[in-house]
Amino acid sequence: MKIPAALQSITSALIERQKERKRLRGPADLHYAIADSISMLDAGSWQELAEQSGFFMSLEYLTALEQVLPLNLSARYALIFDGTGADRQAVAAVYMQIADISLAQARPEKPAEADRKWGLPLDQLAQHARQRILTCGNFLTFGQHGIAFAKDVDPKLAWHGVVEVLYRVRQAEKLAGKTHFVMIKDLHDPYIDQAAHLENLSYRYVETEPNMVLELAPAWKNYDDYLASLASKYRSSIRNAIFKPMEEAGCTLEKLDDLTPVLDDIFALYKAVQVNASFRPIELLPEYFPVLQAAAGDKFRCSVIKREGCLLGFLISVADVETAIAYHIGFDRAAAEELPIYLRLLHAGIADAIDLGCKRISYGRTALEPKAALGAKPQTFGVFVRHRQPVLNKLMKRLLLGIEHEEAPDRNPFKKEKSAKSESSS
Repeated sequence: MKIPAALQSITSALIERQKERKRLRGPADLHYAIADSISMLDAGSWQELAEQSGFFMSLEYLTALEQVLPLNLSARYALIFDGTGADRQAVAAVYMQIADISLAQARPEKPAEADRKWGLPLDQLAQHARQRILTCGNFLTFGQHGIAFAKDVDPKLAWHGVVEVLYRVRQAEKLAGKTHFVMIKDLHDPYIDQAAHLENLSYRYVETEPNMVLELAPAWKNYDDYLASLASKYRSSIRNAIFKPMEEAGCTLEKLDDLTPVLDDIFALYKAVQVNASFRPIELLPEYFPVLQAAAGDKFRCSVIKREGCLLGFLISVADVETAIAYHIGFDRAAAEELPIYLRLLHAGIADAIDLGCKRISYGRTALEPKAALGAKPQTFGVFVRHRQPVLNKLMKRLLLGIEHEEAPDRNPFKKEKSAKSESSS
């Protein structure tokens, strides 16, 4: 009997998937150096790989970060090599973090509603339940800051090496306890497509909240150029709803060259925002901020809002190749109920990014509406996750991955091309 073409196609696809799964489950034809400290690995190989991957994979940053990691985080590092002896070549550097997270760090506004939604008694479990998460990436940033690939490397071979590294680390960590989740964090194009075949190894791709990215026009040499590019109604709204009330309240925007003298204030403002978050997987140490500034050097900017000599808010941006990562923010919540401090800091991030010579700003997740009003557009972010099946994973997965999220609004605050041309010619 002749087998229908459609059935043949399905059968072939299943056979190919089984072959791919078997290949991934076996060892890659690669060699590994895995360490608890980056100082234990060959610095030259790491730097060579990280050179094209930006600040957050650099030897300087990771060496400094290792000394000030949050108390519930520990780091692991790996170099992946192809070949042996004189022909040996480094094909990838991998940065990992192991997080020990308690469900008590989740604080839904309505616990009873969360219990019904997730089918778990959060209040009863929170104080005792802990999850260990092995993450390829960095909980302290957003973006693909966990892997640096060599140029022209075969993506399938390199990703096979990455998941083998994660497997080896997870197996070694059994001495300290079970690892409930393995996660490859914050992937975006082209990494999502490159890693798609990992689904054959029981990794599941989950789209998370988008990263909001503002592209900076080459013609913008300062913040005033950005402001001039906006449609009149947006420009007027910024001046009247943000700048004017801040000026009338006696607030000033300044650049902070040294965080150390005001470190207590910076940390207090950070905590004021952190404590209000519904989920707090990590908490930075106070000394983290000056260490970050020292490691980043001239790639670092900190804008602060002051009133009568007191700090009301800050925004830290770091240049990562051509992208300014505007990612650490803090503000006085009481003052923010009366003044648009958060919005003013977002605009300060534009001036800082232009000053850093960047081509875009990565504002991260959350607060999608105000970031869209700046002209930022959503960039698809996702993770690959592989996990065991205890009942607590259902809740932890939702908290970690932000599965349920709103779509970013579509806003275009800029002048229409025809209108812009007519204004420039008048």
